[in-house]
Amino acid sequence: MGSIIPTVSPDFALKEEVVENFRPMKVRVIGAGYSGIYLGIRIPQRIRNVDLQIYEKNEGLGGTWWENRYPGCACDVPAHSYQFSFAPNPNWSGFYAPSEEICQYLHDVADKYGVSRFVKLSHKVIGCTWDKVRNKWQLRVEKTATGEVFEDDADIVISARGNLNEISWPNIPGLKDFEGERMHSAAWNQSYDFTGKRVGIIGGGSSSIQIVPKLQAIEGTHLSCFVRSKMWISNPFGDVVMQELGLDPKVLHFTEEQQREFATDKDLYLKFRKTIEADGNAIHASSFRGSDMQVTFQAMLQDMIQDRLASKPNIIGSFKPTFGIGCRRLTPGIGYLEALVKDNVDFISDKIVSIEKDGARLENGKSVNFDVLVCATGFNTSSIPPFDIIGNTGESLKEKFLPYPKTYLAMGVDDFPNFFMMLGPNAGVGAGSLTLVLEGQGDYIVKCIRKLQKEDYATMTPKRARVQDFSDYVGQYFKKTVYLDKCKSWYKTEGGEGDRISALWPGSSLHMLETLRAPRWEDYDFESRDENRLRWLGNGWSVSLIEGQGDPSWYINPELVDIPPLSTPENDPKNKIRSFSH
Repeated sequence: MGSIIPTVSPDFALKEEVVENFRPMKVRVIGAGYSGIYLGIRIPQRIRNVDLQIYEKNEGLGGTWWENRYPGCACDVPAHSYQFSFAPNPNWSGFYAPSEEICQYLHDVADKYGVSRFVKLSHKVIGCTWDKVRNKWQLRVEKTATGEVFEDDADIVISARGNLNEISWPNIPGLKDFEGERMHSAAWNQSYDFTGKRVGIIGGGSSSIQIVPKLQAIEGTHLSCFVRSKMWISNPFGDVVMQELGLDPKVLHFTEEQQREFATDKDLYLKFRKTIEADGNAIHASSFRGSDMQVTFQAMLQDMIQDRLASKPNIIGSFKPTFGIGCRRLTPGIGYLEALVKDNVDFISDKIVSIEKDGARLENGKSVNFDVLVCATGFNTSSIPPFDIIGNTGESLKEKFLPYPKTYLAMGVDDFPNFFMMLGPNAGVGAGSLTLVLEGQGDYIVKCIRKLQKEDYATMTPKRARVQDFSDYVGQYFKKTVYLDKCKSWYKTEGGEGDRISALWPGSSLHMLETLRAPRWEDYDFESRDENRLRWLGNGWSVSLIEGQGDPSWYINPELVDIPPLSTPENDPKNKIRSFSH
């Protein structure tokens, strides 16, 4: 046998930097709603040497809460569960916060933490292409006020635009022929006077459910509600927990005294928040077909619907579907069923075959006239952005996501280096806190940026095999849930009628949070900027040894020392599963 000759690496120049060096990086975020604002807080807080820019197409911060201003628009989950964990608001006016209040909350948080300095309003990203020679993203951005288009580049692009921002009009012949007032729930004409008007409302989702009671109550209106799909209507989310907290579920507004109590008694407010959070997370059990919770909920809602629609028994069938509760997004119908039984409201389940200049023609041959048409028909939820995002193979994200989106943990896509998504495909939750999820995603992205910066990697891209693994997991998980029951839902592909769930995470919100706690670096392909992949170790110095820049004995500071608990039966891991903070 021949002797083994050790391989000797060629000489290379040490990097004359301390090991804590973070190279400059340009990060561009698309969207300034909840997700973009969170990134605007955490990236500057946790990483240095970042050129951060957040492009927002609207004239103000807030995303969907800036855009949606229809009457009755509000969050359909408890407001105290729809806020940042680090910015609790004791001053919500009610259990369900109205849209303008949520938008103001987001502005207040952004102002408090200095997010606005990174945001360019009225700047719409219209194109994004990966340059594999320079290892950068090339962006095309339009100034919406002037139509001027300019180019920008970035090391990292984060899509924080969400799924609910591209308006979807109903695909009905003659829609543009209507000569009366026509508006979408997400493009509301706030100056229009509905008094004495005949109103046609298309849609049976959450926006319609909130709009109908408000318009029904306006003097002289007559509503024709066109709802094709059957649906479940729920009691207010959290009504049981309100009783546990000593509140009346019928009184959804908080008094000034209650708000003062929340603001001054921190322990009381924390208990209140935790009770609401725990209740929201526990509902996850109802998502499984045939579960005890699903069966119980169906019985409860059937009794409630039967009672409230007793005076119009002919429409009860539309609220007793054969699919499970949650197959379509469940909405608390506060005042909705009560509005439907009023004399000035017609509930119409017949199909509209065409829109005419003064109303609609139905499949049964009848015509319904109205002065104003409200389309509460939601958004394009295909997960495909309305502009081209081109990866390193020349393929667009639109092409990549056919026939359905495949991602890595709902955040990354193979062949799209240094590209992350927040609240993209399979990132929504059927129960639990959505803001908790976006914080988990944002924290994950920050860790990825930090690794690229510190360890001098040019790119990181999810491995194709891991993307396929997650896609297979998604497909298998939902088979046992009500989400794949036979209903039309924006959770699904193919216009809401496919056999693939593309909007929801395959598990609970807490399951998602744990999954994203620590990135699995082995699931990514990394491209180094240097031939020697450990050149980032620098010159052997730490910033803590440079006079005036660090503490050379930081590791024994009391606030940094992790003191283990004493061994007792109560904290023995064999006796219980410990719950760790994120």
